[in-house]
Amino acid sequence: MSTPDTTLDARFSDPAATAAGWDETRQALEDAQLSWICTVRADGRPHLTPLVAVWLDGALYFSTGAGEQKAVNLRGNPHVLLLTGCHRWDDGLDVVAEGDAVQVTDEDLLTRLAAEWARKWDGQWQYEVRDGAFWHPGGGSAQVFEVRPAKVLTFAKGRFGQTRHRFS
Repeated sequence: MSTPDTTLDARFSDPAATAAGWDETRQALEDAQLSWICTVRADGRPHLTPLVAVWLDGALYFSTGAGEQKAVNLRGNPHVLLLTGCHRWDDGLDVVAEGDAVQVTDEDLLTRLAAEWARKWDGQWQYEVRDGAFWHPGGGSAQVFEVRPAKVLTFAKGRFGQTRHRFS
């Protein structure tokens, strides 16, 4: 992943605010225990739902059952927003990553991702990899999607700054 072009949007920032650095923003994406995904339904209405995601090699990854609403939506429109942050208004960062979701079927990458899910959540998320998907112990498959951000917005709270990270 290349280094993004980073700019502070002064229109929406305190006069003394500075841009949130990419390393700080990336770390927030990597450390997030919970994210939210916004997809677009066939009729244009948004669909928002929580999920767990991992950051690996410059991309966010998430999984979903083939019949879940987000998977149905992605078959018609790959554009997504992945969001994370905290519930405080005076401290921390809220981060919004914008990009297209692409299904992952490469079993070597899926194996690395399954290990990352298990590591990040202390073994609470366990997946087997077969047939180009995650399989839950006891049955049931999940598709895995990759989102390479085209743009990431970072909202610093307390210091109140809005930063845009744009990738070329």
